[in-house]
Amino acid sequence: MAASYLQKEHHIFRESLRKFLQKEAVPYYDEWEKAGMIPRELWIKMGEQGFLCPWADEKYGGSGVDFSYSVIINEELEKVGSSFIGVSLHNDITVPYFESYGSEELKDRFMPTCVTGETITAIAMTEPGAGSDLSAVKTTAIKHGDYYLLNGEKTFITNGISSDLVIVVCKTDPKAVPAHKGISLIVVERDTPGFKRGRKLEKVGLHAQDTAELIFEDCKVPAANLLGEEGMGFYYLMEKLQQERLLVAIGAQTSAERMLSIAKDYTKQRKAFGKSISDFQTVQFRLAEMATEIEIGRTFLDSVIEDHLAGKNAVTRVSMAKYWITDMAKKTAAEVMQLHGGYGYMEEYEIARRFRDIPVSAIYAGTNEIMKTIIVKNMDLA
Repeated sequence: MAASYLQKEHHIFRESLRKFLQKEAVPYYDEWEKAGMIPRELWIKMGEQGFLCPWADEKYGGSGVDFSYSVIINEELEKVGSSFIGVSLHNDITVPYFESYGSEELKDRFMPTCVTGETITAIAMTEPGAGSDLSAVKTTAIKHGDYYLLNGEKTFITNGISSDLVIVVCKTDPKAVPAHKGISLIVVERDTPGFKRGRKLEKVGLHAQDTAELIFEDCKVPAANLLGEEGMGFYYLMEKLQQERLLVAIGAQTSAERMLSIAKDYTKQRKAFGKSISDFQTVQFRLAEMATEIEIGRTFLDSVIEDHLAGKNAVTRVSMAKYWITDMAKKTAAEVMQLHGGYGYMEEYEIARRFRDIPVSAIYAGTNEIMKTIIVKNMDLA
């Protein structure tokens, strides 16, 4: 059953995107996995078709639509492969920071090319010694007149190699108490002196999505590249985390639905003891259990999306969706691989890639343990 927020124009948009991806992405996805990168040409083509930042104001080249179109984009990209998370991050995590907190000058400079795909974005939060606890970041940006000197290292950065703009989470006041009040967000451009890329990291999964280390050594950034106000970075991050975590849940749910489809097709085709393995009750029951959990996930997720579209504070429900759906998707991957038998361990079968790609969804955007901590805090247990 279609979600209530989806209208006829949404289905037309989805079909257009699906046809685009069937032509421009599906035939090449395995090549991109081997190359470790989604080519810039695809970003440009997506921009030309209106599939990048469709929510952006028309004056920047966007369509001014709501988050429901982002839901469709994220679902259709995930159906092709999880390595498209870099596009999702650009569309619905990083570029919205410019829209919400950027000066008019920054928005005029950066947003039009973010919409066309000429500019790819990233956000640099995690450091070798700071992950979920953002107040522990060591990267500093000390102001000297009309510029900042940025020093520090970041790791696990999505779009780390391909990005042209990086929003860096840093301390403009390293002595602030409490520490999070010293955090600011500063935009670093590709060719800024003192900014260099470290290693392109080799990951268990998400092979077509470039992840890298970033290094800042006396990186001289114009003061005008500050997003919003000094010392407000932590609060900006908290405001945007609801949507980021919702995106993770959307991706995991879509992946689980795709894996169930793979399992149904495979078990009907695979023969054992003279009949399809889908005829065995044990297989049927496993499929029934997966289908039930996936349906529960979809129903809850659509309800949370509706809350988000309505502008409600849905932090607790988003945290529930993020942790439960990603755990469910990991369980689904293991079940579907088992149903494939030895073939499930072969790279030529899609389930092998899905099995590799899904575990990290329980880690990024805040681990599932952090999600449970948030839920507990909002349960009025004290």
